[in-house]
Amino acid sequence: MYTEIEIKSLIEKALISTITLKSPVELYEPVLYSISVGGKRIRPVLCLLCYNLFKDTINNNIIMPAIGIEVFHGFTLIHDDIMDNAEIRRSSATVHKKWSKNTAILSGDAMCMEAYRLISQTNASHLPQVFEVFNKTAVQVCEGQQFDINFENKFLISEADYLTMINLKTAAMIAASAKIGAIVAEASISDCESLYQFGYNLGMAFQIQDDLLDTYGNPSLFGKTIGGDIVSNKKTFLLVSALIRAQGQQMTNLENLLKANDIPNNEKIKKIKEIFDELEIKQLADSKINNYFKTAMEYLDKINVTQYRKENIIRFINDLIDRNY
Repeated sequence: MYTEIEIKSLIEKALISTITLKSPVELYEPVLYSISVGGKRIRPVLCLLCYNLFKDTINNNIIMPAIGIEVFHGFTLIHDDIMDNAEIRRSSATVHKKWSKNTAILSGDAMCMEAYRLISQTNASHLPQVFEVFNKTAVQVCEGQQFDINFENKFLISEADYLTMINLKTAAMIAASAKIGAIVAEASISDCESLYQFGYNLGMAFQIQDDLLDTYGNPSLFGKTIGGDIVSNKKTFLLVSALIRAQGQQMTNLENLLKANDIPNNEKIKKIKEIFDELEIKQLADSKINNYFKTAMEYLDKINVTQYRKENIIRFINDLIDRNY
């Protein structure tokens, strides 16, 4: 069995050896930059950990699709940052800010195609199942992003609408990463499905926590500008919940802050955070995170391997959810 550190090392080596600078440099330099600024590598690590539940030796049959998933994730981030006009990603300038929007679009497209090339390098006997899961998930990510865009023009959305959006945009790819690891490891149909549900619930917990960290996180640990979601009026779990629960003067104040164009960013963040605190939105988010995490662990318990084989993946997800504020 492999530790998380060993798995991350395999992923980094594979990315370095596979994603190389070639001509035209203007297209591929942003690709290398996007990959090199790092990130937690949650999706490929989870893919390999789930594979390692059933198989002792990790080889290119699973490493290639795992890093293909990471490259595809990088492509979605480049395009998301363009749509959100985000300036910082992982404590570094976003691709469209460092180069240009046109370059970022093209480089993102190249990463999407590269992701499919990498995923296709798994064993031929597993490829139809792997592609079926991946293709479905890739479309779901696009659907989730469109819902996210749609919500920008709606003042109120329901919690259910928000949860559907993050299911498609975030949780589905984490779930697919877990299931693809199980498929290539030739796990049973029931174990593959349990790992998909495990990944889905983990992904939901992770995204709501990401929303929470954007307001309550430590900038040096979070890797993004704190309060960016508030400044852009982004529909996060926190804002959606606050709009549902605010009444009277609280709702009036919240509406005015969201509509104001002349208020300094730091003041807007401070005042909206005060409303969140009054409505106990942080506690609500924490409760939702814990519920999804508990359900994820219940699905992991169903996997038909010894508890010893689950220890590395349990450590990984505990560290993932236990991010500091």
